[in-house]
Amino acid sequence: MFFDLNLLKEVNNLDSLKRNILLNPGPATTTDTVKWAQVVPDICPREREFASKMKQLREDLVDVVHGRKDKYTSVLFCGSGTICMDVCLNSLLPEGKTILVVDNGAYSSRGAEICEYYGLPHIRLRLPIDRPIDPEAVEAALRSHPDIGVVYTTHHETGAGVLNPVRELGALVHRYGAVFIVDTTSSYAMIPIDIERDNIDFCMASAQKGIMGMTGLSYVIGDRELIERSAAYPKRSYYCNLYLQYSFFETTGEMHFTPPVQVTYAAAQALKEYFEEGEARKWERHRRVCAAIHEGLEALGFREAIRREYQSSLVVSVRYPDDPRWDFERIHNYCYERGFTIYPGKIASAQTFRLCALGAIDREDIERFFTVLRDALAESGLSLPLRYDDAERTEKEADGQ
Repeated sequence: MFFDLNLLKEVNNLDSLKRNILLNPGPATTTDTVKWAQVVPDICPREREFASKMKQLREDLVDVVHGRKDKYTSVLFCGSGTICMDVCLNSLLPEGKTILVVDNGAYSSRGAEICEYYGLPHIRLRLPIDRPIDPEAVEAALRSHPDIGVVYTTHHETGAGVLNPVRELGALVHRYGAVFIVDTTSSYAMIPIDIERDNIDFCMASAQKGIMGMTGLSYVIGDRELIERSAAYPKRSYYCNLYLQYSFFETTGEMHFTPPVQVTYAAAQALKEYFEEGEARKWERHRRVCAAIHEGLEALGFREAIRREYQSSLVVSVRYPDDPRWDFERIHNYCYERGFTIYPGKIASAQTFRLCALGAIDREDIERFFTVLRDALAESGLSLPLRYDDAERTEKEADGQ
């Protein structure tokens, strides 16, 4: 035998993996069963056995968003969630049409950047980042630009934690005859989505987020007819062409290029656990975790950057206190050394950090975290409740004024 698995376990202490609590917006905390699912016999991904695994995985991904198999399919790609943004934007724009990018945060902004790099005709509709998208602004853009063929936006803008009204937006987009692409990377398999009822033509995600798998596998879920129609559109990428990858899956059952084999096994296990927990119970758990985050922040005197009614119940953006002793890196490092990861914010106009309710965690983990955070604040010499010099200013900013 090439190696002794028992010896490997002993050397690496694999039977007692340290459990870190990741309060960043992905990758998420995973179960040990998902981690261990990667340890499989070596297999060539061109074998029928692996193709069967991929087929089931593709069907399960459609089931997560309640898609009908005769209408919707999933297409897998090797990469992070951004690869799906790239794939959809470069593959689904017909000749002579324009993309409307509805931008109210860091990740919808990335969609506009992709359009710029490809030289795609696009309109960037910039909207406030501290509140959901205003459908009236979107309709005004659609009315003014009849050449818009694709509308792209983000469901859950994790830079600030804002949730956008995709069902209403999708109905509006379809009324103007355009295709609606939604980045659901940070909502898929967490916030319940019904792809047809929510008026979404294409959504996307990556395994390390909602399904609580491993990084390296991402997927587009969308309308088969629209994918097949895109075969006649201009070819702007080889590796990231949606129809090319789809057609290869349909004819061979395989990914066109080498897939992340072990990550695929982990994703299959993660989906098994997703369906065992159930959509409603999982969403309730995420909301329970987020409620514990709100409670912990309030107890310490932190102020949130986004009005509560605009938030997703998955990400909370927190303003830095107005205290010269506040040092995010120092607080981060103290928490990290004790098994908790916190993450910087992405609101350009404010200094923030984020606490996220993703992953295989529950309320008890958050309660333990706030014990550690309280100790971190004391170690840094910050007094409680935390100081904000201008409470009125903070409230106005939270209202987007």
